[in-house]
Amino acid sequence: MGSIQGVTEGQMVSESIPIEPAQSNNLESLPKPLIAPQINAIDPDQLWNHIKFLEGERYQESDRERVRNYLTQQLELVQLSPRLESFEQGVNILAERPGTNPKAGSIVLAAHYDSVLNSPGADDNASGVAVVLEIARLFAEKPTPRTLQIVFFDQEELGLLGSFAFTGKPENLTDLQAAIILDMVGYACHTPGCQTYPQGLNVTPILEAAGIEFPDRGEFLTVVGEVQNLPLLKIFQAVDQALINLVAPLVKLPPLVAIAIPLKGLFTPDVLRSDHAPFWYQGIPAVLITDTANLRSPHYHQPTDTISNLDPEFFQGSAQIIYNVITELLNSQTPLTVPNS
Repeated sequence: MGSIQGVTEGQMVSESIPIEPAQSNNLESLPKPLIAPQINAIDPDQLWNHIKFLEGERYQESDRERVRNYLTQQLELVQLSPRLESFEQGVNILAERPGTNPKAGSIVLAAHYDSVLNSPGADDNASGVAVVLEIARLFAEKPTPRTLQIVFFDQEELGLLGSFAFTGKPENLTDLQAAIILDMVGYACHTPGCQTYPQGLNVTPILEAAGIEFPDRGEFLTVVGEVQNLPLLKIFQAVDQALINLVAPLVKLPPLVAIAIPLKGLFTPDVLRSDHAPFWYQGIPAVLITDTANLRSPHYHQPTDTISNLDPEFFQGSAQIIYNVITELLNSQTPLTVPNS
């Protein structure tokens, strides 16, 4: 996850506009999932094997080239045909698994593969890349109405350069219904006081609506979207509720906290530090899925961001939630974009 110039990380610059919780206490208002949730689709071994390879500084061109070779190889192994899309400062990796209904549009599932200098980047963002690779494997030969676009962005840490390059090409946005961005999904903290929040954000109603029992512990997964694109956030909530009903007695999955941001983050720039932001600027429904980065993890952008500091139960549970949401999005044919008035 990157930084915003002139903004202290973890700090809002305005308190004038409250952010309302996206979570609804009236579950009847949530859409009913089309597909029954699944809890055993994700292969943990696949996730951890990817992390083991990816762990290591991915800042210099030679290191990022090594990772690009691995990512393209993994996509080719599942019969996807990756292509490289170069821009001035780096190279994005794209692959597509066509849907059965061209009119249903497509869903982008993406993560950045670079890291900051002197950090092995296990959580930031090998965790997101590993989940994208696993979901690509699971859907490579699984037909759904919507097209799945897999994207690995380069140079996120230098200012979202890869995602700006991608969204700057109109052909990449044609028939795009939504973008799901994964950026740090593998770290949880369980000590009282380890989870902090940006100044100016009233988190109490958000956390209460999501049923968070210990707000000062970082044990939840966060999905950040826009107020004007609530249908996308509600799909996350509906799938999460269906999973809770299915697995509560069997498997412990992390709670999901959904946050709806007004005005494209104009008054809350701290929420614009990842690759969802360029999609917002283009009017594409997009969400960021994250473990809240520096608001929780002492290893953020540090040499200690290693595989040994990831939380296995949280990471694997996050992957299960994300897989089920992508399943729902790919099987839906209801438009997610809101027509311009």
